[in-house]
Amino acid sequence: MTTTPGEAPPAGGREFSVVAQGLRKNYGDKRALDGLDLAVPRGTVFGLLGPNGAGKTTAVRILCTLSRADGGSAGVGGHDVTSRPREVRRSIGLAGQHPAVDEIMTARQNLEMFGRLFHLGRARARLRAGELLEQFGLSDAAGQQPKNFSGGMRRRLDLASSMILAPEVLFLDEPTTGLDPRGRSEVWQAVRSLTETGTTVLLTTHYLDEADKLADRIAVIDRGRNVTDSSPAFGGETPTPAALKRAIGGDRIEVMAREAADMPDIVKAVARVAAEGSEPETEDATGRIHASVPAGEGVAALTEVARGLQEAGITVEDIGLRRPTLDEVFLTLTREKQEAAA
Repeated sequence: MTTTPGEAPPAGGREFSVVAQGLRKNYGDKRALDGLDLAVPRGTVFGLLGPNGAGKTTAVRILCTLSRADGGSAGVGGHDVTSRPREVRRSIGLAGQHPAVDEIMTARQNLEMFGRLFHLGRARARLRAGELLEQFGLSDAAGQQPKNFSGGMRRRLDLASSMILAPEVLFLDEPTTGLDPRGRSEVWQAVRSLTETGTTVLLTTHYLDEADKLADRIAVIDRGRNVTDSSPAFGGETPTPAALKRAIGGDRIEVMAREAADMPDIVKAVARVAAEGSEPETEDATGRIHASVPAGEGVAALTEVARGLQEAGITVEDIGLRRPTLDEVFLTLTREKQEAAA
């Protein structure tokens, strides 16, 4: 976020749906947030990652007006969370880790009930329920009870209930915990559809592959601070998943030997394209050889290695160009934060 140091951010605006600067929160002697900055672009999926105890839940509670910060400022949907909490609540939806739908009522009855709880009239609640059933692919199951739903269907119904008032910002806390791959895919599709209608989604998750697939931008929180926005590698901006991966290292050439006897020759071929200061690493147990390559030269390096192996008559099990995973990014950033604090 590019606000002037010490300057309070705006409560919101045309560019951002959620903004925060310098958020602090203590629980006794424990500091949960230590000057957290966030800027969530409007109409995007924003991933909030961090180890257990990093401050993610505390940040979400403050942004949802469920808890008050001890310092700093924040705004959601153009409204300050401290001075205008009612307006904030009207502009948000919140879906926790566990579905909050009634298992006995039908899917349609659930949504109509939530509509009435949000003070929609009977006719408007019925109309809105139909719209949401269609949007989340549940029209065929409208008359069924959630107790008979798959995990993915139940979670989609829970997401639909949080969208009764078509909120500007939807907070999702671990939306696919406990779901099988099919259920996770169903929820991911539903989340993507929300941004197409203009909703901003702030997603907290422990599944880094989920953040990689869904999030347009990602902030990593550790010890109550945003360690991505504060990193010089990102110029004070919240990075995309691709930018995060690029920041911790370039592409890597990986070759899987078919015959152990070929490994020395494969190492030589990989060494010729390795980045300066990088030596090929080998894993004798798996026959894997890998090395970093210069930035922007991954495809050319891969082509050269493949051509060299072919000319030498060496057949390999696998060869490819790999990028760092979000898991590696996460571990690198949080490790750097721990080392800096030591």
